Amino acid sequence: MFVDKVKVYAKGGDGGNGMVAYRREKYVPDGGPAGGDGGRGASVILEVDEGLRTLMDFRYNKHFKGKRGEHGMSKNMHGKKAEDLVVKVPPGTMVTDEETGALLADLTTHGQRAVVAKGGRGGRGNVRFATPANPAPDHAENGEPGEERNLLLELKVLADVGLVGFPSVGKSTLLSIVSAAKPKIAEYHFTTITPNLGVVDAQDGRSFVMADLPGLIEGAHEGVGLGHQFLRHIERTRVIVHIVDMSAMEGRDPVEDYHKINEELSQYNYRLTERPQLVVANKMDMPEANENLKRFKEALGEETKIFPVSAITKDGVRELMLAIADELEHAPEFPLHDSEEQVEGRVLYKHELPIEPFTITRGDDGVFELSGAELERAFKMTDFAREESVRRFARRMRKMGVDEALRKRGAKDGDLVRIMKFEFEFVE
Repeated sequence: MFVDKVKVYAKGGDGGNGMVAYRREKYVPDGGPAGGDGGRGASVILEVDEGLRTLMDFRYNKHFKGKRGEHGMSKNMHGKKAEDLVVKVPPGTMVTDEETGALLADLTTHGQRAVVAKGGRGGRGNVRFATPANPAPDHAENGEPGEERNLLLELKVLADVGLVGFPSVGKSTLLSIVSAAKPKIAEYHFTTITPNLGVVDAQDGRSFVMADLPGLIEGAHEGVGLGHQFLRHIERTRVIVHIVDMSAMEGRDPVEDYHKINEELSQYNYRLTERPQLVVANKMDMPEANENLKRFKEALGEETKIFPVSAITKDGVRELMLAIADELEHAPEFPLHDSEEQVEGRVLYKHELPIEPFTITRGDDGVFELSGAELERAFKMTDFAREESVRRFARRMRKMGVDEALRKRGAKDGDLVRIMKFEFEFVE
């Protein structure tokens, strides 16, 4: 089964907790703090494996969680960092954050990596908090929570050349005779329901990858038929080979077919019209093909070069492969997103709104609710079993402006304040 779009969950490992410990050595008076730091949690990393061709494995395993770092130990011993979790993906995989829609990575070459969920840093041990005023601190940090995300993985087949055309115009047959690929070939529409790839040898030392893609029909850009599943994969190709059935055996007009396919490509993504396109008049071994070709050439004009071939008898196929190889030599790369375009010689600065460290809302029960990434991160890294850690967290909240913001919202002495699932009393 060919799978080209999946949703997965990735979470980096939490950092290990820092330790509160003191030196307890004979003949060493006032040994001082000796609690080590926690280790960093494992990150979730996607890595390209050229041996993979689909996202099939992700249908059965959709959750990837990195291991936690080891906790700090006494005698100033730090916890061991966790080994990163490496997940293999096929070349051509695009990774998008489901919540924000941001493109995180476009993985195309073997061995290429992308960190999609960072592991949390380890918490600091009490030795890190020693000062002249407090030489024996009684608190340490908990480990930082790992990053977590819902990801959309989308596979866009990597091929130099894409074969397009209506169903049953001979795309699969052409691929089967110019490469070692063995696509399914039958006398009915949509025989090809998944992309087939083949390496083509142009017999002059050049070679390229050709993709036989599912047949297009009218309305494909709106998802009709195999619309979006097909059009997604044509975006990667550098040269489009447009195959038209000159036999008109199914009652369709070759000229109309040609214009309808190009209209579908432009409706789906206007940038597809920028790609070099070679027009192939196939099934020239059939009786009425020559007359249809003459009319087809008149309709398209002299500026459009047309390659008459017969995939069955192989007439004209070698000339077509050489023409494709020539076209690929100067065909540009086409970025999938405008954000991928690089501007040489200057730096592009983007204005981003600052993220609020916290927000205040009122729950249905009237309790003040605090939320926000920075606040919740500080909360999770606090050890509330130790009074000194609690005081440190209170000072940090005050420095962030939480106390003042609560007063402005009408909080009074004794009111309840909720952070995540925990409730505290507001004290003036």
